[in-house]
Amino acid sequence: MLALVAVAMPLVAFADGKDKDKDKDKDAPAKKEEKAVKTTGKKVVQDQVVAIVNDAIVMRTELEVRLVPVIGEANQIADPTERARRISKLRSQVLDEMINEELIVQAAESAKVEVDSSEVQAALDEIKQQNNLDDAGLASALAAQGFTINSYKADLRRQLLRLRAVNQLVAPKVTITEEDVKARYDQQQRRAESVTAVKLSHILFKLPEHPSEQQLAEAREKAAKAMERIKGGEEFGKVAADVSEDDGTKATAGELGWFQRGSTEWDSVVFSADKGDIRGPVIGSQGMHVFLITDIKKTEVKPYAEMKEQLQRELRRREMDKQTQTWLEELRKKAYIDIKLT
Repeated sequence: MLALVAVAMPLVAFADGKDKDKDKDKDAPAKKEEKAVKTTGKKVVQDQVVAIVNDAIVMRTELEVRLVPVIGEANQIADPTERARRISKLRSQVLDEMINEELIVQAAESAKVEVDSSEVQAALDEIKQQNNLDDAGLASALAAQGFTINSYKADLRRQLLRLRAVNQLVAPKVTITEEDVKARYDQQQRRAESVTAVKLSHILFKLPEHPSEQQLAEAREKAAKAMERIKGGEEFGKVAADVSEDDGTKATAGELGWFQRGSTEWDSVVFSADKGDIRGPVIGSQGMHVFLITDIKKTEVKPYAEMKEQLQRELRRREMDKQTQTWLEELRKKAYIDIKLT
């Protein structure tokens, strides 16, 4: 449910080592904070507000803590300009996520959604179990990330509050009908019915890189005669051995092997055929071909009864994501949001 490393509790660190409750800053959210101390006559900026969300604030130190799990790859970029651009983009994206989270928490509190301490403890116990940690091990792991048990519990409560808010305020808007599930199944079935790979044999009549009209006509006539022999009952392999100009395959009945969709210049011809079909004459980069589709592969789809629950979950998840995004957009429209990130 909740992985230890996935939960980042925003903390504000001060040079004197004492904790300060950020809630005290909420009395003046419009004021940009710059906390500083004097060290050898120099001003040291320790923290500042990077966003105001209604009556709450987001501090730079909170944002930087949240960046830690996602910034590693960007820090490896050699070009300093590109590295700075990528980190700046990540910082903006993470801040946007934090604003959304704050809006959901505020909506939950406004709707009287509650999470009690026993639920937080249950989530904490599950995290310990998943990570094979006892109390001391958890405290040590959190300390290594700059957190305390109490601060981590506070963040767990906010996460649970957000989950419950979505379940109580958004989930009722999601409706998946039997018709929706059947339509999704039919869509998958149609896709599966398309051929994904073909096994081919061919007879080739070679052409120069820039053939004349006469050369094309002669190759086409040869291919047509080869097709007449096959349709007349002769084995494809025998005809290939007699007339094919592909020395590499004529001795093996013209066998070319398996081809995935999108890997040949003849896709439009061979992937619309059934097993055993003859297709030709087909011009290609080597010359004029006659093809035998010796085998085909299609994606298999399980029966509807076996797929129904899985498809319901898939459709519900998609609709939940869609409805949650719409809800967040509505919350943002109604909210006072002032981004001060520089």
